[in-house]
Amino acid sequence: MHSLVALLAVVVALLFGACASDEKEWMKLGTKYTVAEFRRDYAACTKGGKVDESCMQSKGWVAVSPGAAVAKPSEPVVPGPPTGISNR
Repeated sequence: MHSLVALLAVVVALLFGACASDEKEWMKLGTKYTVAEFRRDYAACTKGGKVDESCMQSKGWVAVSPGAAVAKPSEPVVPGPPTGISNR
């Protein structure tokens, strides 16, 4: 019985942790970087389990959302003939 209660407590804790997690991904634009460099900067900018975004940005990182959809125009813009011009 105690193991069932402990298992339930662990599952609930994991669910709350997943809901509170930072959903951002980080990248550097226009430059190459290594996983080790990211991990070093991420660790340096994490205080109390929360990432300081201004710290990451000061090191050149840009926050992006995973799976963010790119906005597309609903209809393509096709230029038409100029108005007010006569072909006479």
